Amino acid sequence: MIKIWGRANSVNVQKVLWCCDELGLPFERIDAGGTFGQLDEPAFLAMNPNGKVPTIQDGNFVLWESNSILRYLAMQYGPSSLLYPNEPKVRAGIDRWLDWSIGTLAPAERPLFLALVRTPADQRDAAKIETDLASMATLWALLDQHLQGRFFLENERFSLADIVLGSFARRWYGLEGIERPTLPNLDRWYQRLAQRQGFRKYIDLPLT
Repeated sequence: MIKIWGRANSVNVQKVLWCCDELGLPFERIDAGGTFGQLDEPAFLAMNPNGKVPTIQDGNFVLWESNSILRYLAMQYGPSSLLYPNEPKVRAGIDRWLDWSIGTLAPAERPLFLALVRTPADQRDAAKIETDLASMATLWALLDQHLQGRFFLENERFSLADIVLGSFARRWYGLEGIERPTLPNLDRWYQRLAQRQGFRKYIDLPLT
């Protein structure tokens, strides 16, 4: 059975758990990170010298970096690469969104999430929140435009791209005390994802 180290409220851990659910893949999750610690312990650092979650162990194989884990699981256990098709153009399209989530979306999302979820209200910088909110709205509007006439992000099939961006979208829609722009294509896509079993089990949780 695959072992997954990571706390359940980490978005990067959540997307790995959702992927496992889509693949019908059993796993054991081990609390690590945040209040659970372990990340600076020698045994963990021997697996992942970055000291971050998620980290997985599949037999003797250890892997870290969440999107690399997703690709591995899909290729190793996905029937006919269900979530990560072999066709080069389709796969490249999926990879684009996985890379975009790391290089563009996550860095813009993190300060807004930390400010609204993990910072006491009386310590928040309202002006910075407004700036960060505008940046995030621009990125989600880009995705809304891409989703025009589409059910899923790539090739009209649910894929790793939907898992990754759907996990971040849960945080976007879950933030309280902000005014989100009207993005109907994004709304419809998100509501479709929200019906999936893995989303309900591992993504649709309180933001903490």
